[in-house]
Amino acid sequence: MNKTLYNNQIRAEEVRLIDTEGQQVGVLPLSKAIEMAKEKGLDLIQVTEKVSPPICRIGDYGKYLYQLQKKERKILTGSKKSEVKTIKLSFNISDNDLLTRVSASEKILKKGGKVRIELRLKGREKRLPEVGVEKINKFIDKIKEKIDIKIEKELKKEPKGLSMIILKK
Repeated sequence: MNKTLYNNQIRAEEVRLIDTEGQQVGVLPLSKAIEMAKEKGLDLIQVTEKVSPPICRIGDYGKYLYQLQKKERKILTGSKKSEVKTIKLSFNISDNDLLTRVSASEKILKKGGKVRIELRLKGREKRLPEVGVEKINKFIDKIKEKIDIKIEKELKKEPKGLSMIILKK
């Protein structure tokens, strides 16, 4: 967080002043604005320096910082990070189990999450990755029947098997 300037830290010659009620007072010399704030027992807080003259308000500096932190926390809690849930398929998965995994991944996708489809290959299965690719393609076809999907990470052969990541369009 950038440091908010207040009172004697402000370096502008003139400031646009806002009083405690939120009413605009106008453009005043910095010394006069600080004097007005001191008379009320409050601070002169620089709200923004992006405009000329910078906008300052009269208020309690500690309370102002607390309100800023509160806004930041609210923004952080409001933003939802998309989770990546893993759906594991096996080499010899039955059709009913495949449909169960399809419905589970459909729920995740509808909530806005991402699904990582993983198919582990063990032992002799590693020599037949094309069968695993068929299983994953069958899984993808079943999902496409129910929901529009977008492939974020293409099907990739990894040391322990196959994986890909999908999300809702």
